[in-house]
Amino acid sequence: MASISGSTSVCISRCLSQQNQVRSGLNSVSLSIQKPNFPSLRSRPVPFRRFQVSCAAKKETVDKVCEIVRKQLALPANSTLSGESKFSALGADSLDTVEIVMGLEEAFGISVEEESAQSIATVQDAADMIEDLLK
Repeated sequence: MASISGSTSVCISRCLSQQNQVRSGLNSVSLSIQKPNFPSLRSRPVPFRRFQVSCAAKKETVDKVCEIVRKQLALPANSTLSGESKFSALGADSLDTVEIVMGLEEAFGISVEEESAQSIATVQDAADMIEDLLK
């Protein structure tokens, strides 16, 4: 029966999300056994895989949601809204969010479940939910 004695070290490092980009994978892996006549193994860094999330909602839907949010929150006509705009950052409280959802239901002719309404935090969330409900 063969046996190997000595010390073994394994180093694995993972990369983290940076600047709103999702990256995953192993950065490097090395294995070395401290014993004479035994080679060290070292792998090359694994290339990063970039994931992109595409918006499911059409631009027209996002624009219409922006219009409704602007109206419900009494925002100036020249205020800049986009899919990433968070209701809380626009000054909306929970009652405002309920009124926004009611405005969306009326404008799009849909009915939003309470659980779905609670998960809406941004204009894009609302537009995506509307597109899903209209399918």
